[in-house]
Amino acid sequence: RDIIVQAQSGTGKSAACIIAILQQIDMDCNDCQALILAPTRELSQGLHRLVLALGEHMNITYHSCVGGTKIRDDIKRLEAGTQVVVGTPGRICDMLKKSILRSEKMEILVLDEADEILYRGFDEQINEIRTMLPGHIQIIVLSTTMPQYLCEMTQKLMNNPVHILLEPNDRTLEGIRQFYINIEREERKLDTLYGLLDTLTTAATVICCNTYLKVDWLTEKLREHGFTVSALHVNMDAKQYNNAMNEFRTGSSRILIRTDALLNNTDVPQVALVINYEVPIRREHYIRRIGRYGAFGRKGTAITFITQDEQQTLRDIEKFYNTSIQEMPMDIADLI
Repeated sequence: RDIIVQAQSGTGKSAACIIAILQQIDMDCNDCQALILAPTRELSQGLHRLVLALGEHMNITYHSCVGGTKIRDDIKRLEAGTQVVVGTPGRICDMLKKSILRSEKMEILVLDEADEILYRGFDEQINEIRTMLPGHIQIIVLSTTMPQYLCEMTQKLMNNPVHILLEPNDRTLEGIRQFYINIEREERKLDTLYGLLDTLTTAATVICCNTYLKVDWLTEKLREHGFTVSALHVNMDAKQYNNAMNEFRTGSSRILIRTDALLNNTDVPQVALVINYEVPIRREHYIRRIGRYGAFGRKGTAITFITQDEQQTLRDIEKFYNTSIQEMPMDIADLI
């Protein structure tokens, strides 16, 4: 049966799906049997690492097929035979059209972070990919949210799927203390951030921005102010990405600044604080930014900077998640 799974970030959707896939692999066949699609190169590579970790002792062949890498490397690996392929829609579609990636033995197609795949405009590639796969293939859709455009796509793409969905009231932010800081003007956010980070000197902190330009600008400003900072965004190559994550995971940097494009690929258990330097453009990204740090009994704190123009957006987020975001108290350091 086709399956639609909606659950909060950080609750193990991808891992559960990959475990099920690995159990279904025919070890006597080295052709591609499972295809996993993700919206970005970084998320695809994160899934590839997850397949590697979970299948470490199974002798399964796998490959990450994404843009920004050498096509000849993909050709070499795929032609040699790969049982599990993870990739981005654009590169996967190209490999299928050129018959470099063969689909005859495929049994499972997974759309991981399906809402983000469609939000980023990959709907045409998804439809084209589906036409090149076997008619009987099982389709699994994993998503943090279920916007209307995703519901419409699943109706066209899937056959009588099993639904495992959170009710609206179950979109939980339990375990996360949520606050906001009212800031008079955009220009005052930076000074407010300096003061906050000076006060909260021990907490591992993730700072979320809406664009890579803001990430670069904020990283430069914080470094000039004496903070040790790591930064992540989609314009970085794999080496820069891995270096930044290693710095943050090992504690050589206690501040990680990132864009929404990497929300589901930066799970670091010791994070105690998430700062929304900018209110997310999409309300669905709010739970992506902070939800995983409250999963599995973890405790976390989220602080959102808002200007006068963003107050209504914050109220809309409260209503959407049936939650309460309070003004930050003066004793915030005692809560983290």
